[in-house]
Amino acid sequence: MATERLVVIGGDAAGMSAASQARRLKGPQELEIVAFERGHFSSYSACGIPYWVGGDVPERDDLIARTPAEHRERGIDLRMRTEVTEIDVAGQRVRTRDLEAGTDSWTGFDKLVIATGARPTRPALPGIDAPGVHGVQTLDDGQALLDTLAATSGRRAVVVGAGYIGVEMAEALLKHGYEVTVLNRGEQPMATLDPDMGRLVHKAMDGLGITTVTDAAVTKVLTGQDGRVSAVTTESASYPADVVVLGIGVEPETTLARAAGLPLGVYGGLLTDLAMRVRGHENIWAGGDCVEVLDLVSGRERHIALGTHANKHGQIIGSNVGGDYGTFPGVVGTAVSKVCDLEIARTGLREKDARAVGLRYLTTTIESTNSAGYYPGATVMTVKMLAERRTGRLLGVQIVGGEGAAKRVDIAAVALTAGMTVEQMMSLDLGYAPPFSPVWDPVLVAARKAVSAVRKAGT
Repeated sequence: MATERLVVIGGDAAGMSAASQARRLKGPQELEIVAFERGHFSSYSACGIPYWVGGDVPERDDLIARTPAEHRERGIDLRMRTEVTEIDVAGQRVRTRDLEAGTDSWTGFDKLVIATGARPTRPALPGIDAPGVHGVQTLDDGQALLDTLAATSGRRAVVVGAGYIGVEMAEALLKHGYEVTVLNRGEQPMATLDPDMGRLVHKAMDGLGITTVTDAAVTKVLTGQDGRVSAVTTESASYPADVVVLGIGVEPETTLARAAGLPLGVYGGLLTDLAMRVRGHENIWAGGDCVEVLDLVSGRERHIALGTHANKHGQIIGSNVGGDYGTFPGVVGTAVSKVCDLEIARTGLREKDARAVGLRYLTTTIESTNSAGYYPGATVMTVKMLAERRTGRLLGVQIVGGEGAAKRVDIAAVALTAGMTVEQMMSLDLGYAPPFSPVWDPVLVAARKAVSAVRKAGT
């Protein structure tokens, strides 16, 4: 039996999960696996970078799940500091460049996995590439930022954007003793929430001493005589800065795929079938932050960059490449984060998402506590729920509150995946004891209120 070659582009979550799973199913005599990674690290937690920068995670290597040497010991030829510069689909080969030696070469493949991840959104603004301006997506990016913090004498930081990364990096910079200003072009921080819930996050950031400026679209980055960043300007003001962190979000890194003529969606991500195979290409798969996936609530494709999805994609791809079978049905858009002790969670659709797909909906918002009100240490949480007006189908949940608030969103994530109505949710048999929940869990209180609203609204 001839040995097939699997080529993997990208040495992080999706790519190496795919390679590892394929190796479990097929030995080296059946499947040769060659993986290319342009960076210095493999199989690490990008989601943990803000906590490493902030000092909550002591060492960079704590974020690394498996080193290149460990992958090689398991029969995967992982070539670091090697960038894929071209995919020749018809010729079934990729062109690579050794970034240390500066040499180019071609490598053929029988099967290809594209796991090129995402890149930080970097708007085309004057001065955006100046020294001292950092995107934070990879361990290399995190190390570069820490090097800048160590070498900078000033203590003024500006974070552009108030999404998950922006908010987490603002807190990390605060821990380094910086005076932090967050510039957000939206109405409230955390655009993944509705503005009324984002307002609670804004209040928490104010409490930490972070200055959050909303409705502030950045127009340029100013530099000093040394060429380094000195300030960030908006249409109405200028904010001094010794370091700038971009927390605007990420985009699928599909430059190679686009050049190769592979199918992309409206967000620029690769389009795949349920088996994570690139549409129209029998021997090419893609997964992780470079793909678009089906939103099970709206029925539309969307781009969500999360390590949870990337690892699942990799497992499914590896199974299919290795001769087994797996599918990825889609997502409901669950995500959690925190600002100091305030936990933030969402799943499903926001109000503007529901409007965009033409759903008639209603909302309910309740305040409750994370434990029985009389139990010591009980803290407040706010739960917002969206339900379809006529059917009562759950459409989305957002939760902001103290300890124990964020992971409650998993209840709603399961309900969304199952297509439950708020009436069905209200009857869920959830765990109860005073240290963990009131008699009526906050999610059930929100569901009960939503049931009443649906019944009152009628058709």
